[in-house]
Amino acid sequence: MLLHPTCFPGDQGIGTLGNNSYAFLDFLEKCQMGYWQVCPLGPTGFGDSPYQTFSAFAGNPYLIDFDSLIEEGLLRDRDLEPMRILPGSMTDFGMVYEKKWPLLYKAFLTFKESPKRWKDLEQSFRQFSEDNATWLNPWGLYMALKQKFGGRSWLDWPERFRDYSGISTRVLDGDTRLLSQAHRFYQFLFFRQWKILKASANERGIRIIGDVPIYTALDSADVWSCPERFQMDLKTFQPKAFAGVPPDYFAEDGQFWGNPLFDWEWMEKTGYSWWIERLLAAFSLFDIVRIDHFRGFQAYWSIPAGSEKASQGRWIKGPGLRFFEVIKEAIPHAKIITEDLGFITPDVVKLREDTGFPGISVLQFAFGSRNDNFYLPHNMQPNSVVYSGTHDNDTSLGWFNTASESTRDHVRRYLDTPGDAISWDLIRAAYRSVAKLAIFPLQDLMGLGSEARMNTPGQALGNWQWRYQTWQLEKLTGESSQYLQLLADLYRRSLNA
Repeated sequence: MLLHPTCFPGDQGIGTLGNNSYAFLDFLEKCQMGYWQVCPLGPTGFGDSPYQTFSAFAGNPYLIDFDSLIEEGLLRDRDLEPMRILPGSMTDFGMVYEKKWPLLYKAFLTFKESPKRWKDLEQSFRQFSEDNATWLNPWGLYMALKQKFGGRSWLDWPERFRDYSGISTRVLDGDTRLLSQAHRFYQFLFFRQWKILKASANERGIRIIGDVPIYTALDSADVWSCPERFQMDLKTFQPKAFAGVPPDYFAEDGQFWGNPLFDWEWMEKTGYSWWIERLLAAFSLFDIVRIDHFRGFQAYWSIPAGSEKASQGRWIKGPGLRFFEVIKEAIPHAKIITEDLGFITPDVVKLREDTGFPGISVLQFAFGSRNDNFYLPHNMQPNSVVYSGTHDNDTSLGWFNTASESTRDHVRRYLDTPGDAISWDLIRAAYRSVAKLAIFPLQDLMGLGSEARMNTPGQALGNWQWRYQTWQLEKLTGESSQYLQLLADLYRRSLNA
């Protein structure tokens, strides 16, 4: 099942790692599903995309559940009244930003002012801080300064604060030090709640698939604290080129992502140590990691600074197989899924095959063309992961309703169906396929249309807002869960298979 935690129901304005996350695990167990996939869990900013986060290592404080903080005494029940007026059917990130940060800070001050009351918590926080100091210290300072300067990008801070190497050894004012500690404390709370949730999933036989974007955001602690890793002008701290993709299925003019590109030569000279650290951190959170935009490791689309369109970029050779050999040497038991969508050439296919990692197939891309389309179930390879659709696709119902008549006819003929329950038709096709893993969004199980779409690539605002309601999941915990158990048993995809 593909579902981002922000989609959980509840009265805190956004999905959290509280009771509803455990109810979701109950549902997965009843359906005999062994995997739960999430989008990146990092802290989001403008646009709210989990693929453009302020850190490649930090967790999203928005996901911290306040009910558990109330149980510990860090907050009181009446403190949550500002959150409970927020809509429950979608996430209003602007309102969550206004309401949640003050409550997180209040919890921190309560902890800070009475350390003897939370002696065990204080010891755990100290240990967490020591274990994660490499990324946590820059993160805390970055967020403290971002708050100090009104949320602006670090590129717009006063000049003396743009160079982390010069700031980290400077004596900072008390307010900045306090804010820096507060943001480190929020990370402690997030990781503590997430790891308890993951342990509960694993106890039920459910493994979690995490998502690691290939790139980091320009406005991030990663770029600010070490611009040498990226193709940056180290005097002006401006990117020399940006990441994106050429024209494709999602955008006629290509996509300009705005991420700085890696300096792969610098990365190689340092033994890809940052990437190893990044993936080790990911495997501490997840059982399996999906690496986004795999083709960028074979060749990446480079858009020169000052370009007006993404189509003005060019392909440049990436680190290739040697990168993955180093990763395997450092993390020999790493379980990785490669997101090999987009402009895929034979050398990208060869790189994936050489790594041995499975790629992905999307059923929505299978129809409307010829019978040699490699996303059609009869052309799939066993070493792959099949999706009805991903977070970037419309829901299966929304896709089918807006597809051309020739595409719909192809679907009906291929799946031998009238198409009046297309979401379930694609789910069954995924179960039946030879792919070693079948994944589909919760929206497809609920048979929802375009109103439940998570993300529209190229659209800056209005994404990532969908949340399900408790009654919708309860409605599925009957005939639907029983039917999914039957499918799991029939096609040998049950938890015990």
